[in-house]
Amino acid sequence: MNTVHFSNVDRGRGMDSDYTLEQTPATRRRNKVREAILAAAEHMFAKEGESGLSIRRLAEEIDYSPSAIYKYFGSKEELLEELKDSFFERLLDQVDRVSAANMNFHDRARACVTTYVSTATARPHHYAAAFSSIPTREELAARRQLSWDDFIATPKGQAFKILVDLVEEGQALGVFDPALEPIKSAKSIWASSHGLALLMIHMPILPDVQPCPTQTDGDFVAYHADIVMRGLAVPADPPHKNGTR
Repeated sequence: MNTVHFSNVDRGRGMDSDYTLEQTPATRRRNKVREAILAAAEHMFAKEGESGLSIRRLAEEIDYSPSAIYKYFGSKEELLEELKDSFFERLLDQVDRVSAANMNFHDRARACVTTYVSTATARPHHYAAAFSSIPTREELAARRQLSWDDFIATPKGQAFKILVDLVEEGQALGVFDPALEPIKSAKSIWASSHGLALLMIHMPILPDVQPCPTQTDGDFVAYHADIVMRGLAVPADPPHKNGTR
């Protein structure tokens, strides 16, 4: 079985560089303040999105001066990047946990899609912001220089690797079409999951758009996950030209 499970330590997020076996009082205070800033910023961001978050309002919320916050985050943009990264870590943790769960392959494969979409739509501002920026030509050129190993060391790359491993596992089990290219197939799974998540964030009534709405959001996402997995399945034997098999 070709499953993968990434621990927090593997991603370098479970052990912050400031955390040692014996922290100094100053380090503990600094980490406590930084966590308080991030917690308040996340709460504000979740309620009002990027436009509602400012260093000044954040300072008022936690009773700190703006200059004190700038000691931890050089700008609003830097703080936003931290929030985006932390959200993607949470998203990755959820999908990773499902991919390693003790379930049959069919259930795990569908759950990877449903978990991704439900985690994204539960925090719509965070998810939309995590993919809101369009890279400049320079940033795009730099990203294209990333090796495969460099890419899968990033949070997005680790999430993608889970999907690649999922496809390869399905092929090894005889569930998915062996002719499929795992990396392209993983891109398709991610693209469909991402597209549905954004549609449900920007068009919340999407699951109800039918003559007689009877499905919940969860039902619709499960239906979508099933359609995606069927598209990867081993194809039925094609009929012969004379109509027999």
